[in-house]
Amino acid sequence: MAIGALTPPQTDTAPQREVLIEFPDNRLLIDLCGEHDRNLAEIERLLSVQIVRRGNLLAILGEEAGQAEAARVLQALYDRLESGRAIEAGDMQREIRMGPATEDAGLGDGDQLEMFKGGTFEIKTRKKPVEPRTQAQKSYVQSLFEYELAFGIGPAGTGKTYLAVAVGVSMFISGLVDRIILARPAVEAGEKLGYLPGDMKEKVDPYMQPLYDALNDFLPGKQLAKLMEEKRIEIAPLAFMRGRTLSNAFIVLDEAQNATTMQMKMFLTRLGEGSRMVITGDRSQVDLPRGVPSGLADAERLLGKVPGISFNYFTADDVVRHPLVAAIIKAYEADV
Repeated sequence: MAIGALTPPQTDTAPQREVLIEFPDNRLLIDLCGEHDRNLAEIERLLSVQIVRRGNLLAILGEEAGQAEAARVLQALYDRLESGRAIEAGDMQREIRMGPATEDAGLGDGDQLEMFKGGTFEIKTRKKPVEPRTQAQKSYVQSLFEYELAFGIGPAGTGKTYLAVAVGVSMFISGLVDRIILARPAVEAGEKLGYLPGDMKEKVDPYMQPLYDALNDFLPGKQLAKLMEEKRIEIAPLAFMRGRTLSNAFIVLDEAQNATTMQMKMFLTRLGEGSRMVITGDRSQVDLPRGVPSGLADAERLLGKVPGISFNYFTADDVVRHPLVAAIIKAYEADV
């Protein structure tokens, strides 16, 4: 790729400097631009620049800082294509949020996190690699590999549970753990469990659906079904954890803000030898009855300074769902 600057002839208005970038492979350039140039349009929207395609050249117009950042993002995405990886929705935002490439060392456990250009991690699963898309997500993933007990706290859509399950699957397929155990409090959010049809499993399964969805993203359906049948992957309500000692397992408690103090203590003390435990929750979405304190809040207060425990926090700026989700979260936070 070649980058050059070109200043148009003087006119009555101030000249607008443009940056020209040359991409040698026209096939990859087509993928870089996206269908109907949608990738270029997203970069234009995010960085307030204009990108014009001229054969195998891209001309970037706008403020100098925006031009430089757009050139960096385009180069990073082109490098991604050259390495054989596709560009997916959200990759433009990821490149902008993560910033320039940094030199990172691999992390413990046989370098299970594979480093690549762009300063981010690639978490290997059976179906697809998963990449953190913000600095907070990157720090969170690091802590999941480095700490035996880690908390991920923040609003919906920030990838707390999704990344935790991805790391769990990565550790499982690499043999670092023997089981994956995913739990959630079956707390009613405006609906009564007893009014739902079916037996207890059928009543509880809707509460567990986000965990099933995440696993289906990382493991082939037949393999997932077999592993669940063999109890090597378990998805269960929090109450079913009582009395167990969970050894050599990757354990996730999702929606932990809906666990009571006693439930949280019970769950944390299930941690056995060779296990990793992740607690995720959103303090703004507590569905416990009025007057019942959240076990997540108590855990923050009591364990915040305990060595060997990692607390990771997310904000609306880390939302990786639809851009409106971040705007909605910020609007509600401003009204508090």
